[in-house]
Amino acid sequence: MKKQFDFPYENILVLGLAKSGTAAAKFLLENGKNVCINDLQATENDVMIQELTKMGAKVVLGSHPLDILNNVDIIVKNPGIPYHIPLLKEAMERKIPIVTEIEIASSITEGAIIGITGSNGKTTTSTLIYQMLKHDQQAVKIAGNIGVVATEVAKDMTKDEKMVLELSSFQLLGIESFRPHMAVLLNIYEAHLDYHHSIEHYEQAKFNIFKNQEQTDYLIYNADQERIATAAKLSNATLVPFSTKQKEVSGAWTDKEYIYFKNEKVIAIDEIVLVGEHNLENILAAVSVAKLNDVSNESIQYLLKHFTGVEHRLQFVRKVNERLFYNDSKATNILATEVALKAFNQPTILLAGGLDRGTEFDEIIPFLKNVKHMILFGQTKEKLKMIAEKAEKSFELVETVAEAVDQAYKHSANGDVILLSPACASWDQFKTFEDRGNMFIQAVHKL
Repeated sequence: MKKQFDFPYENILVLGLAKSGTAAAKFLLENGKNVCINDLQATENDVMIQELTKMGAKVVLGSHPLDILNNVDIIVKNPGIPYHIPLLKEAMERKIPIVTEIEIASSITEGAIIGITGSNGKTTTSTLIYQMLKHDQQAVKIAGNIGVVATEVAKDMTKDEKMVLELSSFQLLGIESFRPHMAVLLNIYEAHLDYHHSIEHYEQAKFNIFKNQEQTDYLIYNADQERIATAAKLSNATLVPFSTKQKEVSGAWTDKEYIYFKNEKVIAIDEIVLVGEHNLENILAAVSVAKLNDVSNESIQYLLKHFTGVEHRLQFVRKVNERLFYNDSKATNILATEVALKAFNQPTILLAGGLDRGTEFDEIIPFLKNVKHMILFGQTKEKLKMIAEKAEKSFELVETVAEAVDQAYKHSANGDVILLSPACASWDQFKTFEDRGNMFIQAVHKL
């Protein structure tokens, strides 16, 4: 039986293909909509363009002519395309709605959506929630900014299934009726201001996650961030705060010894594998969602005792002769490395370096108090050497990540943390930060 597709537009411009645009275009064509595709980078020889053309799409490639807006009812925009391009400015002048692909996904989803957004921690929290529900044998799927297109997941869902949906500010800026049953707002820090132009605009995009919610829905939010707590009061949803600083009898909280949901003790913190104050917030949010979905404490405890983190994000790799190895290759800027360093009280050997973007690293010095030795590589190793000298830390310069692992082990002692947290992008020596992290993991397993 074909799903009911409640989308009140017939003539649709899909702006920018990539994964989300392609999925949206295919679904719309399959449901009898008139679709025009406009993409700067694609060519007529691309297999996907040929397939979409055969399905009936009109295709305009290489430029954004304004006349393609004639007779367009709505634009489904790739999240990364900025709103200030002339085509979208003209669309706004004509009052043509501009949405992102999650709007389509929500219009066909029969099951409940659990939406997660925030400046940091989205992937970790989304993965934790998904795995907690799955371990509890609930019907659940995961999609969104985490890499799986929401429309592709939504079209095959039943009303008994739930979708854990990681959401960026870019996606949330383009919604009309999108309404998650549970919205999770983790935190807001200055980010993507080249796109949003102001922190206020960025915040408003994040707050869109709860703008269409009703009293039967839930907003799980960080009560420790005043701006979020204030905005949450404007929500129509049932409020479920979480806090690392104070008791929250209507949500999740910690006394630094245990995690609680309302007045129920859920798990001792020293039983949790995932490290870091920032991850404590992610855990509180995930526990809130799990408890609201009637996940058993046994399932929550199992996951928190075994979940070592998302790959390349402060991921525990293994213990070797009482040395703990962590892969934080995703730390491609100074702030991310500062967060990683704050996660450990043990003596730490820091492996850092990578692409030189012209950044100076002095602001990292206050976070090196537990660092006993630094092993530096990549284009920035000389700059980081100067930081080590200023901080009066011993250091070593090497050529490769594999060599850095070997030297770190030689300089380590029982109980030390050996942390790859580069504070730099990977493109001087690697195609991706994943490649860099995988080399680190391989080197650790060879010890």
